[in-house]
Amino acid sequence: MQPPTAASRHSADATPNGNATRRIRRVVAASMAGTVVEWYEFFLYATAASLVFGTFFFPSSGSPLDGIIAAFVTYAVGFVARPLGGIVFGQIGDRFGRKPTLQATIIIVGVATFLMGCLPGFASVGYWAPAMLVALRFIQGFAVGGEWGGAVLLVAEQSPDRRRAFWSSWPQAAVPVGNLLATLVLLITSFVLSPAAFLDWGWRIAFWLSAVIVLVGFWIRRHVEEAPIFLEAKAQVEKEKATSFGVVEVLRRYPKGVVQAMGVRFAENIVYYIVVSFSIVYLKIVHSYDTSQLLLALLIAHIVHFAVIPPLGRLSDRIGRRPVYLAGAILSATWAFFAFPMFDTLNPVMIVLAVTIGLVFHAGMYAPQPAVMAELFPTRMRYSGVSLGAQVTAILAGSLAPILATQWLRDFGSWLPIAIYIVVACIVTSIAVLSLQETRGISLRDIDAADAARTAAGPATTGAKGVR
Repeated sequence: MQPPTAASRHSADATPNGNATRRIRRVVAASMAGTVVEWYEFFLYATAASLVFGTFFFPSSGSPLDGIIAAFVTYAVGFVARPLGGIVFGQIGDRFGRKPTLQATIIIVGVATFLMGCLPGFASVGYWAPAMLVALRFIQGFAVGGEWGGAVLLVAEQSPDRRRAFWSSWPQAAVPVGNLLATLVLLITSFVLSPAAFLDWGWRIAFWLSAVIVLVGFWIRRHVEEAPIFLEAKAQVEKEKATSFGVVEVLRRYPKGVVQAMGVRFAENIVYYIVVSFSIVYLKIVHSYDTSQLLLALLIAHIVHFAVIPPLGRLSDRIGRRPVYLAGAILSATWAFFAFPMFDTLNPVMIVLAVTIGLVFHAGMYAPQPAVMAELFPTRMRYSGVSLGAQVTAILAGSLAPILATQWLRDFGSWLPIAIYIVVACIVTSIAVLSLQETRGISLRDIDAADAARTAAGPATTGAKGVR
């Protein structure tokens, strides 16, 4: 990719009045509001799967790990649906805009989550209970698959070139906020209710509350504006009467970018779900650790995670995307080797530290991720490229991570295979990061200009030089 020109940098960064800053803050607020809502609901399922669903929706087999594995399999259904949502909503988002797409996804996720809170258990309707849970989980994952790409691009495409990673890291920071809210609601209900009441009906409260926060998020998103660069690209496509967006086009012209996006996503996704989901399973099953104490540890860790993401985004604007991302991957590879011994102490402080450190390491990859992915694709197919790269990886990474980890714990009775698994994942991501060209400060208009030049010159070769 060509380095940013002085003119393009000036146009993106020269904002002497406060209008541009106020605009980007409004966009960030709208993006974060919806992201908090959708990921509150998505991660609420992850926590409930660890604590409740294994016994509520599935028959008893004699081993508590069997029910948890079954619950995590239904959890994985949401990840299978996410690439489909990414394809469908990516196409819609590239053609019609980020705003209407994000309004649709927030409503779909909200309805599915609310209905989860109404489902009967296995004791009442037998295997219809997990069947209905799987159906709603699929719908939820389908909508979330279109959410992430739109939310981060809404911000990335309106950010100054030299501060793109900082501003686009805020929607990332909204993810731990959503998880924090889910954990907080479950924590309060587990404190207030008896263990029997919590398992019987108390967990439903968190799912029903999604209706309230969905309405708030939808109202905020109504006032968001499309990025000028997207409107320009859309007008150009319509003028040329060209079908130059969507998954087929991005795979044809930017397969290397899709593979790189998948690679940088791989370890980040695995590390996150091992830290926030499997840690609960390990402490609960191996040590019978108190549910409320577990949720409190996660609550503290989510607060720290939220606090460190924007500063790490700012750091990647200053020193580059690659060094920050690579540091996050390398540090994450070490986490399991000290975290599980810390868990085994059963010291609450050590447990909080272990989970928190894991999420801090994860933030090194998570904070610059939107900027890295946005800078891989031109505007006309950016939504499709980013969504495809991120959501396909989720099937191979985040969906399988807690299932494999729980199965290995059942088979080997040790955390060592899980630690090796994380190391391998971090090696894959490190290789992907090293394959990237440094794009700190690049103008998105320069990316579009390079893409237009290649299009005018004829059929593109895959991964052509001068684009990334």
